Amino acid sequence: MPDLTDYAKNLLGRALCARAPALPSQVFLGLGTGGSDATGLIGEPTGNGYARQRVTFSGTGAQQNTDAIRFTFTAAIGTLTHVGLFDAPTGGNPLTWSALDQAVTVAGPGTVTINPSGLVLSPG
Repeated sequence: MPDLTDYAKNLLGRALCARAPALPSQVFLGLGTGGSDATGLIGEPTGNGYARQRVTFSGTGAQQNTDAIRFTFTAAIGTLTHVGLFDAPTGGNPLTWSALDQAVTVAGPGTVTINPSGLVLSPG
């Protein structure tokens, strides 16, 4: 996930200047249809069982998800092309976003899974 949102850039800038911002204590992954630095992830599904999922990372340097991340759907929602991290399970602030390696089409009930170490945040 190489792209920081404008919110995350400002948060890190304040932290580097010892301005003590409130850093996230948990992060949540969302799925969507696009993204930008200004807004983060866009096109998040609504309904049909969709919910952002909490993610735990580990590593030094590059951070990788420690557990499988599972999104469960009760009905079709279309094609998803991007992921984004947020500081809350709903609403909240966008932190980073990226295109998926491969688009995923949810044509009915089912689960989209990102395996352990499948989500990587690389420094620089």
